[in-house]
Amino acid sequence: MKLSNKIFAVLIFSIAMAYLESAIVVYLRLLYYPEGFIFPIKIIPDEIFLIEFGRELATIFMLASISYLIGVKFVERFAYFLFTFGVWDIFYYVWLKVFINWPASFLKDDLLFLIPVPWISPVLAPIIISIIFIVMSIILLTFQLKERRIKSGLLVYVSIVLGVMLILFSFMWDFQNRLKMSSPVDFLWEVFGIGVFLIVLGCVILIRSSLIRIKLNGKT
Repeated sequence: MKLSNKIFAVLIFSIAMAYLESAIVVYLRLLYYPEGFIFPIKIIPDEIFLIEFGRELATIFMLASISYLIGVKFVERFAYFLFTFGVWDIFYYVWLKVFINWPASFLKDDLLFLIPVPWISPVLAPIIISIIFIVMSIILLTFQLKERRIKSGLLVYVSIVLGVMLILFSFMWDFQNRLKMSSPVDFLWEVFGIGVFLIVLGCVILIRSSLIRIKLNGKT
């Protein structure tokens, strides 16, 4: 299967997955937030929480499964996972906007995830991450298509891992109290921004070092 066909297939799958995800959230909000979704977060019954927890795990497994089936090598599968996750997350908000005209702005607070603890941020933050995921996936897939190995090093790993840790911290810090806050909920934009910068920096170093390696090999 051609790369363009694979990307189209996972694109359609991700958009459809986002539709299902957003439809479920619409039902939940009609049940628990008939006046409109806003912080503080309402406490839901334990059995509903467990179902939601499982639903989020199932979503990740489904995105990972399609990526595994479409890809061949580990790097390719990882790239497709980044792509499917990014498209799914962006279209999740697109469908919510279509269904219930939410969010009114990119700065609206949202409860992103429950695993391992609640993630809280304005809508803009996960959209930024999703865009980075999509760009990274396309770069990785382009290298794979041209059969060019990606050259990584310690600096790349440190930069990307530290960036991811900072972003996760900005989502999950003090979640117990932030769940009880009224909108707008506190968010560490500075920490998030540094995390994004480090991830982008790591990717730039990765691409640059890989291109240099390819040029050197081409001259030998």
